[in-house]
Amino acid sequence: MSVTAGLAPDPAALAMVFKLLEPARQRWRAMNAPHLVARVCAGVRFERGRLAQRPELSAA
Repeated sequence: MSVTAGLAPDPAALAMVFKLLEPARQRWRAMNAPHLVARVCAGVRFERGRLAQRPELSAA
């Protein structure tokens, strides 16, 4: 088993990740529409917070 240089032990690595994420958490925006997450994951587009309407295809 080889040891990677500079890799901290598990408790120290966890503490380092916590220290890096703590300031970032303060800048994250809260999710105010969790019921729309499935639509976003499905690829539905939103523009300025509203559902973007697709142009209807006309049967020629």
